[in-house]
Amino acid sequence: MPSDRLIPLGPHVPRRGNTFSRLVGLLLLRWIGWRVTGDFPNEPKAVLIVAPHTSNYDGRVVVSALLALGMRVSFFVKHTAFRWPVAGLMRWFGALPVNRESSQDLVGFSASKFSEKNELLLAMAPEGTRDSSPAFKSGFYWIARQAGVPVIVIGFDYGRREVRILKTLAPSGDPERDLPDILACYRGITPRHPERLSLPLRELDRTAPD
Repeated sequence: MPSDRLIPLGPHVPRRGNTFSRLVGLLLLRWIGWRVTGDFPNEPKAVLIVAPHTSNYDGRVVVSALLALGMRVSFFVKHTAFRWPVAGLMRWFGALPVNRESSQDLVGFSASKFSEKNELLLAMAPEGTRDSSPAFKSGFYWIARQAGVPVIVIGFDYGRREVRILKTLAPSGDPERDLPDILACYRGITPRHPERLSLPLRELDRTAPD
């Protein structure tokens, strides 16, 4: 049975909501049978990466967890989605518009958002799709490196029904060293749809230590 204990947040972590919204989030987590585990670092700015991302159900888990924690997290949404009457609601939920068809440097654009704000937790899904992806995109790594913020690794574990806070890493600038450490955090994490798991995460089972 999932625990009712909420992970305490440090004073520098961006907040949203109140006691009532946290209670709603906790009830939602209990209803779907999930919990949040691990220690969230006391950081006002960070790039959060979430995986495996194989189902739309992930969104229900994320909304419930964020409400329960009272945490404010932002994410990029295609700019054309910001239309009346939903644009204001999307911004309240943390959506940031981005033109993915523009020739602008998306890494630089994303990193610049951190210099514009005193607090920013930017969530990204490195697999980039709910279907099986051949790669784990490294854009999140270079955004964090350029912005000078840590990467917080988070897993959706459908085996344990847990949102797991797995690791906090300060990018060294050497992705060949750092990215394997990040990927290794997901060893043993069970996705909702194993057949949609990205290739790098599938290969973790083949390279598991004896």
